[in-house]
Amino acid sequence: MPRASSLLAGVAALAVFGGSAAIALRERPWRAPQQAVVSAPVEAEARPADAAPPDSLLKPADRPANPGGPSIIKVNPSASGSGSIVIRDPSSAQQTPLTAHLPERALVEDSAYGPLPKRAADGRRPFDVYARPWSGARGARVAIVIGGLAVSQTGTQAAIQALPAEVTLAFASGGNSIDRWMQESRRKGHEILMQVPLEPFDFPSVNPGRNTLTVDAGADENIDRLHQTLARTTNYTGVMNYMGARFVADRQAMSGLVEELAKRGLMYLDDGSSARSQAEELAKSLRAPFAAADIAIDQQRDRGEILKKLDEVERTARAKGYAIAIGSAFDVTVEAVAEWVAEARKRGIEIVPVSALAQDPEAG
Repeated sequence: MPRASSLLAGVAALAVFGGSAAIALRERPWRAPQQAVVSAPVEAEARPADAAPPDSLLKPADRPANPGGPSIIKVNPSASGSGSIVIRDPSSAQQTPLTAHLPERALVEDSAYGPLPKRAADGRRPFDVYARPWSGARGARVAIVIGGLAVSQTGTQAAIQALPAEVTLAFASGGNSIDRWMQESRRKGHEILMQVPLEPFDFPSVNPGRNTLTVDAGADENIDRLHQTLARTTNYTGVMNYMGARFVADRQAMSGLVEELAKRGLMYLDDGSSARSQAEELAKSLRAPFAAADIAIDQQRDRGEILKKLDEVERTARAKGYAIAIGSAFDVTVEAVAEWVAEARKRGIEIVPVSALAQDPEAG
C-alpha cells in the first residue's frame, strides 16, 4: 500500500508540472491587443470603373455596421511612396469624457489668429478625436444640430443645460466667450461644430457677419478669413455653413473651402437649404467628411410646428435609416427638442452625433 501511494503521488506531480508548462508556453488569451504596425510600400490602386464604390462613399444607412472596426491609416509617407501602415481601432482615437473639453496638442496648429485644427502626425483628425461615441447600431438614427450658440449668453447657457448630450451644438463664429461655452458643452458630452459665414445672394444687404467668405474674394483671402473663423475655438469635428446660398453654388469658391477642410481633417455639414450646393460632390472628390441636413425644424418658431417637423424627421429616419435635423438655439426650439428626444428614445429612435451620419472617404 505505501508503494501504491508513492506511485500515485508521482503521477500527480507529473500532471501538475505538465499543466504548468503548457500554460506558461501558450499565448495568454487575456493579453491586451497590440496595435499592428507593418512597414510596407504604399501604392494607390486604380479601381475599375465598373467596380462597386467603397463603403466610405455609401450613404450611412447602406454601410456595413462596423463603426468600431479596424481602419488602415498611412503615416509619414516618404517621397518614394513608401510608409508605415497602421491598423487601429478608430474609436480609440476619441477623447475620454474627462478630457473632452481640452484640446489635443497634436491636433493644434499655432497661428496669428489662435489655435487652428490640423491632422496629427499619426493620421488622427479632429473629426476622429472630437467625435462623440455612439452605439453603432443599425436602427433608426437621428442627428439634431442646434446652431447659433454663443450669440446670446443666457440662451447659450440654457441650451447647453437643457439639451440632451447626444444633440450636436454649432457655435456662431461671431459669438462671445466661445472658448468658455465650448468647454462647458464638451463637459456635458456634446459634439460641437463651428459655423462659417458664407456669402448669400443678396450680400451685403444681408450680411452673415465678419470674415464672410465671398465668391469674388481671392482664394488666399478666403482661406485667411476661414482661418480667423476656425481659430475662434477648438475641439470641434467640423464646420457648418451659415447662410451662403451664392457661395455654396460656386464650384471654384467652394473647392477652396472644402480642400482646406479635408487637409485639416474636418467635416463639412451642409444645411440643406440650397439645391445647387456643390459641397457633396466636392467633398467626395477632395476626400472630406460630409453630411447634409434633411430638415430645418424651426423656420416657424412655434412649439407645435417644431414638434411636427421633428415627427417628420422621425419618419425620414425610419424610411431610410437615418436623418439629420437642424435648428437654432431659440428657447422654444430647445424646449421642443428636449421634450421630443425623451419621447423618441422610448420609440426606439437613437439620437446620434452628426459625425455618426457623415460620409467619410477615409473610413476603413
